[in-house]
Amino acid sequence: MYAMGIYTGLRISDILRLKVRDVKDKKYIAIREKKTSKEKRIFISPFLQKIIKAYINDKKDYECLFHGKRQINIPISRQRAYKILRNAANVFGIEDGIGTYTLRKTFGYHYYQKTKDIAMLMELFNHSHEKVTLRYIGITQDIVDDVYKKIDLLE
Repeated sequence: MYAMGIYTGLRISDILRLKVRDVKDKKYIAIREKKTSKEKRIFISPFLQKIIKAYINDKKDYECLFHGKRQINIPISRQRAYKILRNAANVFGIEDGIGTYTLRKTFGYHYYQKTKDIAMLMELFNHSHEKVTLRYIGITQDIVDDVYKKIDLLE
């Protein structure tokens, strides 16, 4: 779930709706976004393809990628996904700031840091304003932090 989020930038609501057949032996994920109802096609990187292949090895095509123990046709809830991510973060000593949006934001943050292409990121996220996108991925806060780091009035 984590890898799917940080490599695709999909919302958790869209990740949880994926079935094995949506990703098995595929180079692209084709979905209709739950929030916007827009159709989207997302390239699956070779690294993510390897992760997916190993993960779905013993799963049937009709199974949800992320399902509970008993019901393979029903995805886990957003709340369960949140708990899974929080538990994983705690294992690594990360206590704050982790949630279901962390995956999408991480994708966006790293994409922006590598490319500085805010227009494409806005398109990927379906945002209408640069400010919204920059704030969403934490760049606005990084800029504010840098201002405070550069000023020492007593020096």
